Amino acid sequence: MTDVDASLPPSLRTAGDSWTITELVGATALGVAAARAAETAGPNPLIRDEFAKTLVSAAGPAWVRLTDPGLAWLDGDEQGRRAHRLSIDYQAVRTHFFDAYFADAAGAGIRQVVILAAGLDSRAYRLDWPAGTVVYEIDQPKVLEYKADILESHGAVPAAVRRPVPVDLRDDWPAALTAAGFERTRPTAWLAEGLLPYLPSDAQDRLFEKFTALSAVGSRVAIEAFGMNSSSNTRRWRRMRERLGLDVNVEALTFHEPDRSDPGQWLTEHGWHVRAVNNREEMARLGRAVPQDLTDDAARSTLLRARLGDTS
Repeated sequence: MTDVDASLPPSLRTAGDSWTITELVGATALGVAAARAAETAGPNPLIRDEFAKTLVSAAGPAWVRLTDPGLAWLDGDEQGRRAHRLSIDYQAVRTHFFDAYFADAAGAGIRQVVILAAGLDSRAYRLDWPAGTVVYEIDQPKVLEYKADILESHGAVPAAVRRPVPVDLRDDWPAALTAAGFERTRPTAWLAEGLLPYLPSDAQDRLFEKFTALSAVGSRVAIEAFGMNSSSNTRRWRRMRERLGLDVNVEALTFHEPDRSDPGQWLTEHGWHVRAVNNREEMARLGRAVPQDLTDDAARSTLLRARLGDTS
């Protein structure tokens, strides 16, 4: 049995737990979308997500304040402002990485996309998809309902054929995906962004096994493999709780299992040809380098792209 770090808060997760957009894991999707909204509204944005603020605003005024590119809610706390700006930079860089991944997949002729734990991802609406592209979004039913209802009420129209798949990734999601029209004989572009720490290690491996079994030769997958920076996350969410009243405890929502499989190694051992980049290298490449004095506040992750049985 893996020892539990006594410094971590008690877990809020239970077997079969579910949530709305403002609860548990759902609230973290709001935080990520708020970062995309702040980036989009700022000077020289690295990515553009014109739907992010709309999705966040529907959750209430405290969340709206979180979308402010000037971070006025952190007035008087310059260190907190710089640290939070760094977290926005990270979200912008990872979004840019995965947007480019989908553009490359589309350019290679892939017309079937599956976004695992889609949350408030708006790529089905905002990316320039080729005709005939089908985007499947898998997530908790209430999360998918929230997103669709808000965007539909604002007149948003998907740029691809969007097919929601309301199912928990710990359940038989391949059956639900197939019932929604997924074709396993067609190459697929899969995405697992901001997902893995919210799954137990055995569920992570089952996820990898299942999407590999569903993948035709030439399929692609992109994954964000990261460990939680507990002290940094604690400080960031504490500031959000004190300043905005948003009580989200990421450490209590994630699974801290040091013996979980390394995604790049797992994929390589199962026939995928992997390319990986350290997030800090990618941030520097895109002009969002981590300042020396904020190293301890910065996320640490590996951004992966892989092809199945195809090295071209």
